[in-house]
Amino acid sequence: MATGFDKRRVATVLSIDGGGIRGIIPGSLLAFLESKLQELDGSQARIADYFDIIAGTSTGGLVATMLAAPNKENRPLYAAKDINGFYLEHTPKIFPQKSNLLGPLSVFFGGPKYDGKYLRSLTNNLLGDMTIAQTLANVILPTFDMKLLQPVIFSTTEGKTNALKNARLADICVATSAAPTYLPAHFFTTKDPNGTSARNFDLVDGAVAANNPALLAISEIRNQIRMHTGEFPGVEPTEKKGMLVLSLGTGEAKFEEKYNASTAANWSMINWVYNGGKTPIIDMFSSASSDMVDYHISTLFQSLDSKECYLRIQDDKLSGDAASVDIATPQNLQRLKEIGAELLKKTESRVNLDTGKYEEIEGGRTNEAALAKFAQLLSDEKKHRQTN
Repeated sequence: MATGFDKRRVATVLSIDGGGIRGIIPGSLLAFLESKLQELDGSQARIADYFDIIAGTSTGGLVATMLAAPNKENRPLYAAKDINGFYLEHTPKIFPQKSNLLGPLSVFFGGPKYDGKYLRSLTNNLLGDMTIAQTLANVILPTFDMKLLQPVIFSTTEGKTNALKNARLADICVATSAAPTYLPAHFFTTKDPNGTSARNFDLVDGAVAANNPALLAISEIRNQIRMHTGEFPGVEPTEKKGMLVLSLGTGEAKFEEKYNASTAANWSMINWVYNGGKTPIIDMFSSASSDMVDYHISTLFQSLDSKECYLRIQDDKLSGDAASVDIATPQNLQRLKEIGAELLKKTESRVNLDTGKYEEIEGGRTNEAALAKFAQLLSDEKKHRQTN
């Protein structure tokens, strides 16, 4: 059966950036993608049925887990259409909008902005003792160990072979979401089945290392092929059309131009951490990380003459409360839903590293049309695997 991929298996990747409440934006995109897959393959089609790897950082890690963790029927815990409902219900409790009598002085006292108790309770209730080895698709969830000063990447594949990395999904979700200044760092311990060895983790948000985890997913594919694990038979990721990669951003506020060198030249240490209710150092690291990954992958796929196999959807024109990670008011959450719907209608764009801004691709399709085409490619690949 012809698939447009020379009758070879193709590795399929979904990557979701970090961004707090802005996870609603990729939630809208994923709901549309899954609806297209259902039109092609029936109402029971789910995102996890089509992607070999689902990678997510911070809020993207929560979305990845919702899409790939199994329920009692061994099907995905959430359909993509239910992601935004999850955010509307739970983010106001994760990020309660309470007045602070200390105002800006609270930065100096009292710990992180939010205590994280609701998030820990929520993930424990949803996931219990389920471990990363049990997910329906291979998930990749990056974190950063602040004690060792190095990234710690959790994956389903490694969880199946390394008991000390087969952590509870609830712990990993809390850790990858533990954004410095916003939520507490997370400590937990894993043990092998015999209890003879253990490993401690002192973790914060994976966005410290990889706000856009798409490159981690590609590296995972290459590692699996190099190690001859049999996970990706016939796949040659450095050959034309060896991978299908969908990378979803959570929005940025580049057109606001919030910061400039003249002002920052006089900032103190605290100004880099807190400035007018924003956290400049985190904003800069997150945007830089995401854009550099996008640039690297775009270059890779262009060199392989496979531009159509890499789709990055991002909106860099957010402003005001919509650009925040934690202003979980009903009005702002609803606005983020609208932004996600509007993004579907916009023309495909690509980051210009000279300006740092996304520019529409000349003659490009709408993101809606691009996702519909991507759904067709995913469906074709799935059918190809079933018949070969």
